[in-house]
Amino acid sequence: MNVSSYPEVKCEQDGVADLPSGPLDVYRKKASFNWKDMLLFMEGEDVVAFKQHVFRTLENDPLFARQPGEDLPMEKMREITFLRVKQLFRYDFLTQEDLMANPWKMVVLNDCLGMYDWSLGAKFFLNKGMFGSTVFNSGSKRHSKFVQNTEDMTTFGCFALTELSHGSNSRAMRTTATYDPSTQEFVINSPDIEAAKFWVGNLGKTATHAVVFAQLYTPDQVCHGLHSFVVQVRDPKTLLAMPGVMVGDMGKKLGQNGLDNGFALFHNVRIPRENMLNKTGDVTPEGRYVTPFKDPNKRFGASLGALSGGRVSITRMATVNLKLAVTVAIRFSATRHQFGPKDTEEIPVLEYQLQQWRLIPYLAAVFALDHFSKSLFMNFAELQVGQMMKDKSERQAELGKEIHAIACSSKPLGSWTAQRGIQECREACGGHGYLAMNRLGDIRNDNDPNCTYEGDNNVLLQQTSNYLLSWFHTKRRDGVQMKSPLESVNFLEDSDQILESRFTTMTMEECMDPAVPLAAYKWLVCFLLDESQKRLDQQRASGKAEFEARNNSQVYYCCSLSIVYIEHIVLQRFHQLTSDRDTPAGLRPVLNQLCSLYGLWSLSKHMATLYQGGYFSGGKPAELVQTSILTLCSQLKEEAVALVDVIAPPDFILNSPIGKADGELYKNLWSTVMQGSKVMERPSWWKEFCSDKPLVGSLRAKL
Repeated sequence: MNVSSYPEVKCEQDGVADLPSGPLDVYRKKASFNWKDMLLFMEGEDVVAFKQHVFRTLENDPLFARQPGEDLPMEKMREITFLRVKQLFRYDFLTQEDLMANPWKMVVLNDCLGMYDWSLGAKFFLNKGMFGSTVFNSGSKRHSKFVQNTEDMTTFGCFALTELSHGSNSRAMRTTATYDPSTQEFVINSPDIEAAKFWVGNLGKTATHAVVFAQLYTPDQVCHGLHSFVVQVRDPKTLLAMPGVMVGDMGKKLGQNGLDNGFALFHNVRIPRENMLNKTGDVTPEGRYVTPFKDPNKRFGASLGALSGGRVSITRMATVNLKLAVTVAIRFSATRHQFGPKDTEEIPVLEYQLQQWRLIPYLAAVFALDHFSKSLFMNFAELQVGQMMKDKSERQAELGKEIHAIACSSKPLGSWTAQRGIQECREACGGHGYLAMNRLGDIRNDNDPNCTYEGDNNVLLQQTSNYLLSWFHTKRRDGVQMKSPLESVNFLEDSDQILESRFTTMTMEECMDPAVPLAAYKWLVCFLLDESQKRLDQQRASGKAEFEARNNSQVYYCCSLSIVYIEHIVLQRFHQLTSDRDTPAGLRPVLNQLCSLYGLWSLSKHMATLYQGGYFSGGKPAELVQTSILTLCSQLKEEAVALVDVIAPPDFILNSPIGKADGELYKNLWSTVMQGSKVMERPSWWKEFCSDKPLVGSLRAKL
């Protein structure tokens, strides 16, 4: 059943339905822009129609029906998630033709599935994305059958890199693949339990095949480093483990429990020579190792290319989580009335400055990160096209390095911003935010792994600072011009001049121009780059070895450098959007306010560094930044409900009674409570209360 040609929606304007009337209308009428215009500007008509089609299809299918806050046993969650994944294959929302025409739709589909349930999205895309794409990108024609078999669920795949004792240090993985020329097979082996593949999504219960990363040994006992192999772990006809494979489920996690994360141990499991993914290296039938790479480090980097795409995706996934949480919190705040200037009149909590300051900067962050994550995907797509065309140019190599540096810092920025924002949204909804049925707990728990998988955030930031420091070193040593394909380092060419500059803004009106935080960020990146290099030089001069010197230069230096570098890029790209001639005039003012707020709010976290380096002096700069943030929050309060209407999915997908589009806060919450199971029944153990009262102190120790 292919439903990729979706019907036109019967709605009001350009295929976008009106929202239900209700208490939120008060704020909706205050907005200075048309939310539908903003939606179509941000997404485009084709993507809006595609999203509506996916959402409506899920809502109309009984298999996807659910109750807010339902608490299913883990086994049942695994089963229902698998059945829903199976149904996605039947719907076939995106054909290969659709994807070739618009690759962005793959991300949009992941957004849609994630908004419904991240376990569903992860289970679906780990098979088709991580397994299928890795085999396609890292293998050759001889592997096409593995990719084809994932398309119709003949097999089900997973990506097995992490081990019990190693995660971030992927070079130190201990699973081995030893080539046996007498049978032309690789022997896959786990030397001990510490080498067990661990945390592998889909491996717990359902994966039949895995891309297994292992240390390659040729018959001459030489280790050629980490390579990837397709290994069958279960029989697709019975789902029982293959001989020599010990495979199982890790158990309950903090979130995403519809996804079965598992482990595997291999005891001399033999696979055909052809199962080695051979793009970055291969073994001849006789057992000789061949590779197109002269530098083993470059080969290693290329073999883990899938992780760069994963980090780009995670930045987006975190942004989607923040969209959900901010939607719930702002709609709640606009309809929740507490206290007021007169005893008789209560006002919406969104009118309070403190509530605005807590929530509206995260709304600005959503718009900044939404645009950034889309533009980063386009950059990554350009890199992939170059790889497919076998582009060996200097620009292609530099583009790969730059995207790696950006993705290694955007994943931490995105996931941490979402993590903090979701928690703020939970607290901003008071006690009701703590009710499972309002979904903020699930959103928080499902977002949390974004901070860890495909590279721990704090470890990844070091990759970004290494990239910047290597530029700085090359410039200092060889005098080369600092110029990168995406221009993220170009301004560093003027580092000396930038470091001489100071904050000269005198009025709040000037301060609310996005150019002000942009200039401050350029100074911050230059200052922290300079300071990080000085710190490293000082550590080396004091006799520290390179490992120790770098280890002692992370806190306050290199990690901070990576964060300001990525915040500058996000802000710069958002500013380019707001000032672009193609951005509709009716949307520009509110986008400009969001851009200014995101810039100043992000900048305010670096006040100490701005004063430490002398960019700020006296009390005026801090006062201007703080007053401007509060003023922008107050101005955007009138736009906030219309802005979340732009980013919010339909009620069925959002699945939060206090976040519904009609704003009938108490009716929706009460009716959901009343629909709960056994809400007014006495407990099955009621007799324990009514009889056999405890004799107080009867079990107290007699000392």
